[in-house]
Amino acid sequence: MLQKLTIQNYAIINELEIDFSEKLNIITGETGAGKSILMGALSLILGERADSTVLQQKDKKAVVEGSFKARNDKAIGEFLKENDLDAEDVLMIRREIGANGKSRAFINDTPVNLNQLKTLSTVLVDLHQQFDTLELNSSDFQQQVLDALADNNELLQQYQEVFHQYKKTKKELAALQAEQTAANAALDYNQFLFDELDEANFKENELEELDAESKLLSNAESVKQEISGMYYELKESEQPLVQQLKSLYNKLHLLDQYHTGINSLATRLQSTQLELADIADELDQINSSINYSAERIQIVNDRISMGYKLQKKHSVTTTNELLALKDELQQKLTEILNIGDAIQQKEKQTAELLQQCEAKAKIISASRKKAIKPFAENVNSLLARVGMPNARFTAEAQPLDALSELGIDRVEFLFDANKSNRFEPLRKVASGGELSRLMLCIKSLVAKKLQLPTLIFDEIDTGISGEAARQVGNIMKELSASHQLISITHQPQIAAKADAHYFVYKAIDKDKIVTSIRLLGNDERITTIAQMLSGEKPTAAALQNAREMVGN
Repeated sequence: MLQKLTIQNYAIINELEIDFSEKLNIITGETGAGKSILMGALSLILGERADSTVLQQKDKKAVVEGSFKARNDKAIGEFLKENDLDAEDVLMIRREIGANGKSRAFINDTPVNLNQLKTLSTVLVDLHQQFDTLELNSSDFQQQVLDALADNNELLQQYQEVFHQYKKTKKELAALQAEQTAANAALDYNQFLFDELDEANFKENELEELDAESKLLSNAESVKQEISGMYYELKESEQPLVQQLKSLYNKLHLLDQYHTGINSLATRLQSTQLELADIADELDQINSSINYSAERIQIVNDRISMGYKLQKKHSVTTTNELLALKDELQQKLTEILNIGDAIQQKEKQTAELLQQCEAKAKIISASRKKAIKPFAENVNSLLARVGMPNARFTAEAQPLDALSELGIDRVEFLFDANKSNRFEPLRKVASGGELSRLMLCIKSLVAKKLQLPTLIFDEIDTGISGEAARQVGNIMKELSASHQLISITHQPQIAAKADAHYFVYKAIDKDKIVTSIRLLGNDERITTIAQMLSGEKPTAAALQNAREMVGN
C-alpha cells in the first residue's frame, strides 16, 4: 500500500506531500493543473527513465519518494532476500535526478539499479494508464486471471513442482546422452591408451630404479675395480687398515690401567675397527653382486626407452604419473560402460515425470475451460454496467505443442466490440478506453482471488458519463474494500465514491506557477463535485445533487 508520496523540484512542482487512504483515493482537478505530472513523478519510483528536463530549478536535484506499507507478501520477501535488502515494515523507495541528467535509485536507503526498481514496483503498484494495456494483453497475465478464477493455484503449484523436476531430469538425461556420445567417440582411443600402459605393466618407481641400474651396469668394470681396491686396503694389503686398528686397540687397551680416560678411547677405537670390518664385508658383497651383462643392459635400456616414450606422449615425468593415468583411463572405460545403465534409468524416470505432468496439466486445462463460461458472463455483465453494452468478451484455452511452465494451454482473451460475433484477440481489436474499462472489470472479479498490489487508474473514465460513470465508481468502490485504489478522474459520479478526495490546482509561489494538491474536507468535496457537474459557479441544484452523490 502506498502510504505517502513526496515530490520535490519536479516539473512545475516545487514541493508537495500526499498521504493516501488505504481504500479509494480520487484525484481531480482542471485540465493542465498537473495531474499527469503526479503520475510522471510516481512512474519514476516505479523504474521509468528520466532526464534533467524535469527539473524545475536546474541547479537542484529532483527527488521523488514513496513510502509503502509492506504486506506479508511472498514476492516482496523473495525480492528483498534475493537482492540482499533488509526486510522492513515500511519500504522507502526514492529516486533522485541530478542537474546532469543522471539519476539514482534507493530502496530503504540502499542504492539499486532501475531493473531492480522495476521488478519491485510490479508487486507494489499496478499503474494502469489509458492506452497502457501491456499487462492485459500479456498471455501470462491472462492465464493468471483464468487460473485464479478457476481456483487452480494449488493444482498449478503441484504441477509446476513436477514440471520443474521433469525439466531437471530431462536436462540430466540430455547431459548423459551427450556424455555418452562424446565418450563413444573417444572410446577406441582411450582403450588403445589403456592397453598400451597395461601391456607395459610398470611397477611403482620402476623407471627411476631402472635408470639407476642402467648407470651401474654401464660402469660395472670401473665400479668393481674401485670397490676391490677399497676392500684390498681395508683387509688384504700388507698392512690392512682393519688389522692396524686392531693392533692399535690392543696396545691402547694395555694402557688403560694408567689413565682413566684411555678405556673409553680404546672402546671407541675397537668400535671403529669393527665398523670398518663390516664396511669391508659389505663392499665385498656389493662387488660380488655387480656383474657386467650386455643382455641385461639391453633389457634395461629397452624398458627405459619404452617408459620415456610413454612419459613424453602423456606429458608426465614419473612412473607413478603413468600409473595414475592408467587408473584414470580404467575409470573412464568403466564409466562408459555404466553410462548406458544410467541413461536407461534416467529415461524411465523422465517418462514417468512426463506422464505425471501431462495428467496434472489435463486436470488444470479442464478446470480452465470450465471457468471460461462464468468468467465471460460476469465480465460481459460488468461491461454493460460500465457503458459497453454491445461489447462481448470471452476466452479460450488452446492446446500447446509441448508442456510449458503453465501447463498445456495457451490462454487468449477475445473481444468483440459490436456484437458482430467475430471475436479477435484482445490485443488486436480493443481500443485504449475499452481496454481500460475491461481491465477494471477483470481486476474487480479476480481481486478476491489474487492479492493485487496498489491499483492506480489514470483517467480510466475517458469516453463515459452518466450511469456508466456511476457504475465504474461503484465497481471501484467495491474493489477498494480489499485493495488500495488511486484514480485520476473527470467524472463527478466516480469522485463521489472517494474515501479520500484530493484536488490538484495551480498556485503562484514567488512569481512562479506551481502545482499543489490538498485533501478536501466534506464541504469542499461537495463544492468540487458540484463544479464538475455544472461549472465553476455551481447552481443550487448542482450542489444538492453533489450532496446526494456524496451521501450515497
